[in-house]
Amino acid sequence: MTTAQGDLAILQDPIAQELLVSRQPARLAYTWTDGTPRVVPIWFTWTGEELVCACPPGAPKLKALAAASDVAVTIDDSSSWPYKVLLLRGTATVEMYDDVVPEYAQSANRYFGPEQGAAWVSQLRGQRMARVGVRPTWVAVLDFETRFPSALTV
Repeated sequence: MTTAQGDLAILQDPIAQELLVSRQPARLAYTWTDGTPRVVPIWFTWTGEELVCACPPGAPKLKALAAASDVAVTIDDSSSWPYKVLLLRGTATVEMYDDVVPEYAQSANRYFGPEQGAAWVSQLRGQRMARVGVRPTWVAVLDFETRFPSALTV
């Protein structure tokens, strides 16, 4: 029996696990201060409990997250058909750091590789950074091979 969409147990699904360690950027959706939706691509690290991203302390999204912390996140592999998509919903928390957020350094290593990632992070040392953590409250996987195979025959 397939786990129902929305259940946090979906985080253990092989497709979810694959996407959570992939080099695909996440797409963070939030509500802007005027009530309109916004989506931005962003590096992330999955800690096993939270999806963590980071940004400069003056990033506009921080003002919006302070006003409305409910977010949605999508990570997808659309490089080849059938696409695989992980959808998360949750609440964002923001913490300020006086240096590089550790999960950001992990992201840089994953996206750039260890050598280039370390070089990238070294340029940012000593600068303030905001850590944005999203703890999922709802999770879904769109997988057209095992969860929705009928979509391929339409």
